[in-house]
Amino acid sequence: MSENDITKDILGAAIKIHKQFGPGMLESVYEQLLALELTRRGHKVERQKGVSFEYEGVKLDTAFRLDMLVDDSVIVELKSTEHMQPVYLKQVKTYLVVMGLQVGVLVNFGMNQLKDGYARVVNGYTGPKPSRQ
Repeated sequence: MSENDITKDILGAAIKIHKQFGPGMLESVYEQLLALELTRRGHKVERQKGVSFEYEGVKLDTAFRLDMLVDDSVIVELKSTEHMQPVYLKQVKTYLVVMGLQVGVLVNFGMNQLKDGYARVVNGYTGPKPSRQ
């Protein structure tokens, strides 16, 4: 399954959960619900996955924990806050760089409308090249 297909399933599952429960629950509850929904859709889901990495010869054991890793290829960072902060996207981007992965998503269930709390982050994407005229 492609990363695009996986992120579509993540968005679909998140919309289903948000429509049923709305904002206001703890992040940990949304994490459980999303993991359950994605597992039902046939995905491998790892929750609170510890990530270690090496920096200049020094290993940092469990330097951080991913909220979710789906199908060993897409990082999911969850929030349940009333406002989106730029640091949330930076966090996902950093996780992608450290893990050597290409795609991550941020899902903030705390927003009144989920569309305002969902973002897809692609590592190394610089956008379309400007056309020359």
